Amino acid sequence: MDITAVLARLPHRFPMLLVDRVEELVDGERIAAIKAVTFNEPFFQGHFPGRPIMPGVLIVEALAQAAGILAIETLGLQGSGKLVYFMAIEEAKFRKPVEPGCLLRLEARFLQRRATVCKFEGRATIDGQLAAEARFTAMVADAPA
Repeated sequence: MDITAVLARLPHRFPMLLVDRVEELVDGERIAAIKAVTFNEPFFQGHFPGRPIMPGVLIVEALAQAAGILAIETLGLQGSGKLVYFMAIEEAKFRKPVEPGCLLRLEARFLQRRATVCKFEGRATIDGQLAAEARFTAMVADAPA
């Protein structure tokens, strides 16, 4: 799935779109996506000057966006106007700094799937090394009026 296909599934846009492409999607099971982390990311101006590191909350957001694509595909939500919202983040752990120039691999899988609530497990890796991991819950709902 290239960036055009990602844009067709997620409502996020620059600077909040954190998935550049999907490399693998097994419907109802798992997804593997890529975020190309560049020095031009707006958060690097302040986090941290002289030592740019991607904020952990944005790594978790990137995992959630990948999981959102998995949910949209699995539940057949594309074009429905429904959104996938965070409900909870659990057991988030950060193991390795994410710096400009990294290709961040975002892997997410379903832990539980219902019509309106899904639980996921996500891992972000750089060159096979674990950078971050978390479990999170999301709900499917109508967009605000």
